[in-house]
Amino acid sequence: MTANPNSGPAGSSTTFTWSGFIRCKGTIRINWAGSVLATAPYASTGSVTATIPPGTKVGTYTFTATDECQHIARNQFTVTPPPPVTTTRQPTTTTQPPVTNPPVTNPPVTTRPPVVTTTTTPPVTTTTTTTTTDSSTPSSSSTTDAFTGPADGVLVLDKENIQPGDDLTATGTGCPKGASVTLRSLGQDVGKTTADENGGFSSPVKFASIEPGRHKVRAECGIVLVGNVDVTLMSSSGGSTSTLVVLLFFLLIGAAMLRRQFSGLRR
Repeated sequence: MTANPNSGPAGSSTTFTWSGFIRCKGTIRINWAGSVLATAPYASTGSVTATIPPGTKVGTYTFTATDECQHIARNQFTVTPPPPVTTTRQPTTTTQPPVTNPPVTNPPVTTRPPVVTTTTTPPVTTTTTTTTTDSSTPSSSSTTDAFTGPADGVLVLDKENIQPGDDLTATGTGCPKGASVTLRSLGQDVGKTTADENGGFSSPVKFASIEPGRHKVRAECGIVLVGNVDVTLMSSSGGSTSTLVVLLFFLLIGAAMLRRQFSGLRR
């Protein structure tokens, strides 16, 4: 999953490219800060161009690509400050017309106008640079989504197929800050946690009892997020075959002993 370019100011455009999505149909969704930034028809490899939301704060954000089968790919995009704005004030020039007194008859007097010097004010250039520090940018190397406000969330399960007793972890985004998150499946509570300051959460999923098949896991935190998991059972045909072989062995021994008894009686 890549973005080209992988940095730029809010309102700029970038092209998101994904690959390796297989065995699914539907729509590819590009998610940005918990909301869907762009969509494209499903393809194992493809790309779509989108605009970084105007007003996004400066910082590093995680974007993801997901499909209807809950496949997910992610990377990061850095929002940079906007270019500086230059303001130029036009110079002002004032010209004063010459002043001439009317002539007199005895003797004629001519008055020359004073010399007027006009000073031109040089242009003033004002440069404004806006630098904003995004306190929600992660300081560690872990991948964490950044949020600018409430938006639709995503629930991702770390495994698509499990067997009874296997570990399963649910990770989600889009909950209100500090909201209580309850995970439910098959009418039972399977996990509880609390959303962090960005609305993200992670919790293990524990089933008290579960049957084979596809099951939905719902995360409720003011909004409802849904994920799917398939439950399968290991085959037990090997043990049944071994039991059948042992029974057949004892039947053959019993038949041989009966034949020997009948042979003794005839003699």
